[in-house]
Amino acid sequence: MAVDVEGATAIHSGPNSLGIWTQAQGRDVASGGNMLANDRVPQAIVNGFLNSSGHLGDRLIAAMRAGLSAGGEAGPLHSAGMLMVDKLAWPVAELRCDWTDDCPIETVAAAWNVYKPQMYAYVQRAIDPRDAPSYGVPGDE
Repeated sequence: MAVDVEGATAIHSGPNSLGIWTQAQGRDVASGGNMLANDRVPQAIVNGFLNSSGHLGDRLIAAMRAGLSAGGEAGPLHSAGMLMVDKLAWPVAELRCDWTDDCPIETVAAAWNVYKPQMYAYVQRAIDPRDAPSYGVPGDE
């Protein structure tokens, strides 16, 4: 799945998708998946994104929660992730939970709540550390 700078979307899956596979698209959002509990999950994700507001990360969390509420995966959910790219050639956020018996979406949401207020400072630090805010950690004199 991909969303370009103008909001156009593209989705592709190979011929060997497992279980229920379907997709949904809207302006600035694309969702698709296999091994789904039902064929309504991707559209619920799209609707969750389109009906939310605020920062892109907040909207992605809302979309993941909507997909889970619509049934999510056919089996137990153990992992979730969120990758955001902005105006740079590299991701500005990559938050993941690779395995938990708790809700991985809520684990990613908790990480997002910590990272969100610091995200642009980390971006600035990568672009030009001299202009980045100081956090008083060793090496940050």
